Amino acid sequence: MNTWNEIRGFPLAIRLLLVNQLGVNTGFYLLVPYLATHLGDDLGMSAAVVGIVLGVRNLSQQGLFLIGGSAADRLGARGVIIAGCAIRTVGFALFALGDGLPVLLAASVLSGLAGALFNPAVRTYLAQEAGERRAEAFALFNVFATTGALIGPLLGSALLLVDFRASALTAAGIFALLTVAQALVLPARQVPPATGSVTADWREAVGNRAFLAFALAMVGMFTLENQLYLLLPAGARHATGWDGAAGLVFLVGTIAGIAFQLRITRALSRRGTRGRWIAAGLVLTGLAFVPPMLVAGTGTPPDGPLDATLRALPVLAGALLLHLGVMVAQPFVMELIPGFGRKELTGTYFGIFYAVSGIAAAVGNAAVGRAMDAAPGGGGGPAALLPWACCLAAGLVSAGAVTWLHRNGTLPRTRPVPVAVAA
Repeated sequence: MNTWNEIRGFPLAIRLLLVNQLGVNTGFYLLVPYLATHLGDDLGMSAAVVGIVLGVRNLSQQGLFLIGGSAADRLGARGVIIAGCAIRTVGFALFALGDGLPVLLAASVLSGLAGALFNPAVRTYLAQEAGERRAEAFALFNVFATTGALIGPLLGSALLLVDFRASALTAAGIFALLTVAQALVLPARQVPPATGSVTADWREAVGNRAFLAFALAMVGMFTLENQLYLLLPAGARHATGWDGAAGLVFLVGTIAGIAFQLRITRALSRRGTRGRWIAAGLVLTGLAFVPPMLVAGTGTPPDGPLDATLRALPVLAGALLLHLGVMVAQPFVMELIPGFGRKELTGTYFGIFYAVSGIAAAVGNAAVGRAMDAAPGGGGGPAALLPWACCLAAGLVSAGAVTWLHRNGTLPRTRPVPVAVAA
């Protein structure tokens, strides 16, 4: 009930952006996780071609975040959000309607471009609209995003019982509805006239050493958060011998987010400083990979349902700790980013930050995947502990870097968030 009252206490624009993120993640995750299977099994494409199609989508998104951020600054975040959702509608529809490689590549490029446009634009609009309650707004944003990431795969699995095209058309329909809703409801805001060139804006942001140091320090969080889709699901499947155990990793996070995200953010925002809590959250994300080590070195399959359940508990405890760490740190990270530069460059700063995080996630996943390959067939032994140990180290190193920035006075100062009055 408190969460519902908090949502009602925000302006209509923020409420729409929260629902928008729920729809964005639902539409994305009901389609993209099953795309590789469709390309390989249904269309008979080689692994190399499948990799190209998926890589083009990822490269289009990660490589164009800066463009999306600058567009939000100069054209207004509202228009860029609407354009991004409309483009993704077309991209996902092409996945349903086209089987040829040129069409699939076009769909991948459009889908990636769409994410590059609306991801920084949504966060820019949210940061500007929420004012001093920015951390709480991003906390709720995180709840809706996590919920969508759980609903999407469940809905996608059900739609695949029909066929892949049903999933793609449903995803396209969700983005079409979001496009119309934003065009009708999302208020337009006046955009200050630009005083310089786009390249000058980029040079200003990239030349901000404090901001770049912070973005690099946060590499650990995004690398570890991505393990919700790689290492932890693999650990859950290995521990239990049940493929469905991977879904429990997301279920734990969704329940925890709905129950605790806003309470955690509101409680911490009144105590201490942002840098302190970001570092604490990063420590939690690193420690999250300690409990799964208890079962990662076990090379034998579980002996019955009871043994499988007992083995699942350390992995789920790790998933819960990782979600809690992200819940502690992420709203304050999002709150601080606009404080590094001029208000007129909020989108540019978000664009650069997400470009850095995207590269970090890709490199981190590759490193963790390589460490996972060191234990062939998911076997036990010391090699099986290596990916978990790498993640532990990444979290602690990032926490140390943020602590150093905080103590040096590098991070922007923020005022305490006022107590919100329930609607």
